[in-house]
Amino acid sequence: MRKISFILAAVLIAAMPMNAQLFRAIGNAVNNASSQKSSNTQSTQTQQQSQDQSSVQQNNGKIYYVSSMGKSRGADGLSPEMAKKDIQAVLNIIKENNESGAIVRVTEGNFLGATNAGYIEISNWITLEGGWNMDFTERDPHKYITRIQPTQEQLGTNGSKGLITISGLDDVMAKKPKGTLIIDGIMLDQGLEAYYMPNDPTDERNGCPAAEFETGRMVDATPPQVQHQGIYSQGWIAGNVIIRNCLVANCTMFGMQFSTRCGEVEIYNNVIISNRYSGVRIQGGDKNGEASHINFHHNTVAFSWCRDKYMEDMGYGYEFMTLVSADVHHNLFIGNNYAAVARTHALSGPDAPIEAKRITNLYDNYYYINAADLQLPSKGGGKWTNVKCTDIEDMVDEKTLPRAENNLRMSDEDPALDSFDQLYLAGVANLKVISSSQSFNRNSAANQFRAATGQNMQGSETRRVSMYGNRYNFDKAMQLFGAKANYGAQKAK
Repeated sequence: MRKISFILAAVLIAAMPMNAQLFRAIGNAVNNASSQKSSNTQSTQTQQQSQDQSSVQQNNGKIYYVSSMGKSRGADGLSPEMAKKDIQAVLNIIKENNESGAIVRVTEGNFLGATNAGYIEISNWITLEGGWNMDFTERDPHKYITRIQPTQEQLGTNGSKGLITISGLDDVMAKKPKGTLIIDGIMLDQGLEAYYMPNDPTDERNGCPAAEFETGRMVDATPPQVQHQGIYSQGWIAGNVIIRNCLVANCTMFGMQFSTRCGEVEIYNNVIISNRYSGVRIQGGDKNGEASHINFHHNTVAFSWCRDKYMEDMGYGYEFMTLVSADVHHNLFIGNNYAAVARTHALSGPDAPIEAKRITNLYDNYYYINAADLQLPSKGGGKWTNVKCTDIEDMVDEKTLPRAENNLRMSDEDPALDSFDQLYLAGVANLKVISSSQSFNRNSAANQFRAATGQNMQGSETRRVSMYGNRYNFDKAMQLFGAKANYGAQKAK
């Protein structure tokens, strides 16, 4: 078992305490024991329904094959022997044929889209299914790893696209789902493309707690950080969406960000780790707020980072968004930089009756060293209301969370924590501002000129943090599938 306090003493440099509100919750989570409710009081809902079986209708159309050893030309992709080499080539065929329900099976390998641009774009109701071996006789997404993992060679070619971009699946007239999109067993990692400081702990500017870290802190200003989501929709999606058995890691702008017009969105058995802004943000698009529902369960959501190193906004694991109902349950929320779950978005004024239709449930989840476990709107004074997981059921009203039982703090000795990179976990637990300084000279020539011309005077501020957005190792992230039975990401069966 780990002893977090021992690791922290060994590897982290001395530092001043950071923002009191932000890190009081972390300190309490690390140092205070929280009573655990008996497991026999927890919901047995997921033990009655397999985590690998969705209630949404599955696709059963034409099967296409993609292999890292396939052919670029002369192959139709309709058999293992005639597998295409590029996922996007098959997606383009499906789009040209206007097919719905097709299944695209993909072998292990790193697939970077057309001309290695660094992303793929889906425009039809299909199943994209990774994790096949090279002859398509066995599927195991954790053994035969299908990835989209661009490097800095893709800078300038993937533009504003998510690693998986969804487009053309909207219909403003749709009253019921027009189809089902399934993304299954695809491992997404932007960590080799993003910018980081060197992994040198001897220079505090690097934000690197230990030499064993892959990188120093994420660069948030110069050079301009590339902005990408893992899974992103350009427009609304007028149908069902299933995302399962996937890894979404090290994205610089949301792990998953998309919009649902109507249908069921089910996201389960995913590891969503070390993404900036938010792990998952799904906005509803029905003006009456009743056409979509999200079932977010059995996911491991860890180390979501704030928008920048000043750590003053964003950094959520999961966000309840407006115009869509959601059930969030049986997840692990670990070390999220601002809050594990945000229930901060709400409609008001003339839209209050629409807001009242939204049902958001948060139950049967485990939490560990998040800056806050649940964040709610301010009750006055301008600051968010942060609620500990063990207080959620008692402190949050039934209109906000009709179901709120069994939100539990994970024990320091829980074996599931051994599956995490221990140095990374320790670094997040003791996140600090190392130094902060401001420079402002009212009498400088520049500020005198600004004053004379009616402009605001300027100064500079430097903040150095012990850690911020450091890349999480891909192979270590893969070890988190199945870390805790019945909670968090499970292994595909």
